[in-house]
Amino acid sequence: MENAKLRLSEEELRLVSDPSFILTKNAIIQKVYLLFGLLADDFRDKSLLPEEVERISPKIAKGENYLGLPYVMLDYPRFFSAEHTMAIRCFFWWGNFFSITLHLHGRYTNLYSSPVIKSLRENKVEDWYYCINENQWQHDFKENNYAIISKDNVETIASAKKDFLKIAKKIPLIQWDDAYDFYLSNFSVILSILNAQ
Repeated sequence: MENAKLRLSEEELRLVSDPSFILTKNAIIQKVYLLFGLLADDFRDKSLLPEEVERISPKIAKGENYLGLPYVMLDYPRFFSAEHTMAIRCFFWWGNFFSITLHLHGRYTNLYSSPVIKSLRENKVEDWYYCINENQWQHDFKENNYAIISKDNVETIASAKKDFLKIAKKIPLIQWDDAYDFYLSNFSVILSILNAQ
């Protein structure tokens, strides 16, 4: 082959010749689907949110290319429109993390920003992050997208002039066995935040 860009490295040749890598990857993705299916059932039993949000069924979706890597996500509760968003998103990102995100936009930011900020001020969200990016559709935890929430930056979050608010928490994939409890407990944290008076 004359074009060097088309040549495979030794590692690439080994992988392309070995179907077990893709079969193992497919099995892992299927397990994430099963995990998110169980969570969707549990979440529906616990949610106490606006009816227009709760009546929409949970959605599990997958893709092969979020910043080049496979992912699976569960959205529930979920309400998405051009002007308004309310969602709790569970996200599995190959090679990176499990995360859970509260995403508020438009009228839901107006409705829930006060209880969220109140909970942040009361330190009810240990090891959580808030979105500092102007693009509300990014999910990575790079320093240009998320910052850890601390008592030093709560007032900055409270005074932000954005029409959306996102807070999120993550654990590494090496904590696979803890993922179910991570999601369930932090879903409860989000509900308690949203229902705080």
